[in-house]
Amino acid sequence: MRIALLISGGGTTMASIIKACLSGDLKDVEPSLVIASRENAGGIEKARNLGIKDEDILVIKPRDFVTPEAFGEAIIKECEKRNIDFIGQYGWLAKTPENVCQKYEGMIVNQHPGPLDTGRPDFGGIGMYGMRVHQARLSFVQKTNRDFWTEATAHMVTARFDEGKIVKQKQVTIFPSDTAESLKARVLPIEHEVQIETLRDFTNGTVAEFIREEPLVHDDEIQILEECKKLAIEKYPKG
Repeated sequence: MRIALLISGGGTTMASIIKACLSGDLKDVEPSLVIASRENAGGIEKARNLGIKDEDILVIKPRDFVTPEAFGEAIIKECEKRNIDFIGQYGWLAKTPENVCQKYEGMIVNQHPGPLDTGRPDFGGIGMYGMRVHQARLSFVQKTNRDFWTEATAHMVTARFDEGKIVKQKQVTIFPSDTAESLKARVLPIEHEVQIETLRDFTNGTVAEFIREEPLVHDDEIQILEECKKLAIEKYPKG
C-alpha cells in the first residue's frame, strides 16, 4: 500500500510510521510521498533524515491556490504521479478539499488527539486541534466530574472537519494533576500507536467502524462543551 503522509508541523506521527515501515513492524506499507502545508514544517527535515527522497517531499500551501478545488487538484496530481493508494493526515491543519476526499474515499484517514462521536457533539470541529483539544477535554472532564479519560483517534476524512467514521481509538487516563501539556505528552505516543495500527488494519482488510453506545456529551452538557472549547481556543490562540 503506497501512502502519502500529509503534515503541517513537527511530523512526529509521520516519523513513527516511517520508522515502523523501515523496521518491518509495519509490513506492506510504503511511504511514497510527504506533503507539508507549510514550508517551515519541522516534519520536512524528519522525512528527509528517514530516507524519503527530496522529490517526494513537497510543500503545497492552500493559500497559493485561488480555489480549494485547485488546491485539491495539486494534491491529487502528485498522488497520482506516485500511484498513491492511501492518504494519512498526521497533524495536517489545512482543510482537505472535497475533490481529494472523493478521489480517495474510504482510503483517507485523519489523526485527532481527542475523543470524537460521529454525528453528535464531541471534541472535534472547526478550531479544535492541537493543545486546544487537550484543554477542552480536560476542562470538560473537570466540570462534569465524570469519564476521566481522553482518546487518541483515527477517523475517515470527509469535506467537514472531524465528521468521518471513527476507525480506531484508544483511551488514555486523565489524572487530577493533569494539565493540557502533560496530557498531550502522554497521549502523543498513543496517537502514534493508533495510526500505525490503523494502517495495519487497512493492509489486512480488517478496518471496522467504532460507534459509541452512549453519547460522549449528554444533552445537558452541550453548553459546557461549547464553553470549554471557547476557553481552550482563547488559551491557545495558535493551537
